[in-house]
Amino acid sequence: MKKIIIPILFAICFLAQNMRAQELNFTVTVNTKQVSGTDQRIYEALQEGMMNFMNNRIWTNIKFEQQERIEGTMVLVVKSREGNVINGELNVGIRRPVYKSNYNTPILNIVDDDFSINYIESQPLDFNENSFMSNLTSILAFYGYFTLGIYFDTFGLEGGENFFKAAEMVVSAAQSAVEPGWKAFDSYKNRYWLLESFQNKAYRPLRKYMYEYHRLGLDVMGNGKVDEGRTAISKSLDYVKEVYNSKPNLYFLQILNDTKREEWKGIYSDGPQQEKTKAVNILREIDASHAEEYEELLNAKPRF
Repeated sequence: MKKIIIPILFAICFLAQNMRAQELNFTVTVNTKQVSGTDQRIYEALQEGMMNFMNNRIWTNIKFEQQERIEGTMVLVVKSREGNVINGELNVGIRRPVYKSNYNTPILNIVDDDFSINYIESQPLDFNENSFMSNLTSILAFYGYFTLGIYFDTFGLEGGENFFKAAEMVVSAAQSAVEPGWKAFDSYKNRYWLLESFQNKAYRPLRKYMYEYHRLGLDVMGNGKVDEGRTAISKSLDYVKEVYNSKPNLYFLQILNDTKREEWKGIYSDGPQQEKTKAVNILREIDASHAEEYEELLNAKPRF
């Protein structure tokens, strides 16, 4: 009996370690409403393959407990399909828990318009960091590493550096790709420029923002020190304004506005008028198309 039990115990321990090692927990949806009537099996296989790639791959040597896995969503909206070529837009959302609260803050909300892949039903999704094997796995790996980078940046100052470097390797290998989204001259709103916002030293204040806003701001508010946390958040907006002053059309600034707009409005629906006014002045400048919404905060009644 012991000879049987011991191997079983080793197997259980092995499985437990592998379950703990997986870092991401993405929900993946492939939306085919715009290409209705085509064979759905290929999209079902694609959806399953994308989810397995993101969630079953071991991305780091850091041990994650099951409840610590990073929550995210991917929604692929298929625009067209010609043979094996599928074109669409990929919506990627990442959220992070706030300390001692049941609130999850969005840290990335992006629409990638450069999704174009050559996909055969149930093909293996092979990936190698040092070479370009397929556009699909390169896109998924890029967002896997970028997710880890931006997530760890919210817990420690430039804490995601190694993951951004890994994402940079993916971008470098993909310079040989014929598909768009990887090269600086393709567009100023693509994966190359998204990563540039976190790699270029000129934009390092954004990484200070990511850390202070989340760790010194939201986490402190979640711990019951609302005024102290909001003050740290107000300070962190100065870093965003600093980058805006030097590069107002920086791609990540648009993404940041879209990701955080509703949260910013919630935070500044209350608080000292002087602090609120300073924050609103920054927000309506960096997010000018929604300036009126921020203006309304100055006369809003407290929500909390």
